[in-house]
Amino acid sequence: MTSRGARAGSNSAGFRAAAELAEKLSVDVGLELLELALTHRSYAYENGGGGHNERLEFLGDSILGQAVTVMLYNEYPDLDEGDLAKRRASLVSSVALAQIARGIGLGEFIRLGRGEELTGGRDKGSILADTVEAVIGATFLSVGDDEATALVLRLIEPLLADPDRFGAAMDPKTSLQELAAKLGRGAPDYQIADSGPDHSKRFYATVVIDGGAVASGGGSSKKQAEMAAALEAWTILQTSA
Repeated sequence: MTSRGARAGSNSAGFRAAAELAEKLSVDVGLELLELALTHRSYAYENGGGGHNERLEFLGDSILGQAVTVMLYNEYPDLDEGDLAKRRASLVSSVALAQIARGIGLGEFIRLGRGEELTGGRDKGSILADTVEAVIGATFLSVGDDEATALVLRLIEPLLADPDRFGAAMDPKTSLQELAAKLGRGAPDYQIADSGPDHSKRFYATVVIDGGAVASGGGSSKKQAEMAAALEAWTILQTSA
């Protein structure tokens, strides 16, 4: 396939990487936008301060959330709002997006600065997750909402096929405790912090297992924060099990 925006005879490594990724994802996305989506700010800062992918990431986050929300609403008509929200969280979390990125080998396509390259940036969860969102944003701008939604659904398909993922989303604290025990790890402990005024306080939970922090999460209540952190920790342990 020939993606829109291709420049004949271009020898740019970033442009070639974008073309290869577009082919791999089966999207007819503009290569200039896709190259931008693959450009981490560390690369931009080390190469003259050009564009990077954070604006596309912001856009892609919204497209991702909408696509997953509509899919869940249509596919699970018997679930209430709370259960739908938990399932959505299990599919759009940074840990889930990093898992998606590793599944498609996205790390090899990202343009990184030397510092990030030397410190394992190609497999860093936050960079991978942000880049997935940026690619979704670039697809939306290039070929519209329908194609971007189709891409999202293809990307999350492996997560949907995991029968344990939604079980964990329904009761993440119990699921995490059971998984930790299965792996011979200690019981999860939750450390809570908060910020903001009393009328709009935000809570943050960190899951500690065997003395080490595994994951964190936030919410408008201690319970929500603990559940978000537990789901992140469950995903991390499940992936590494």
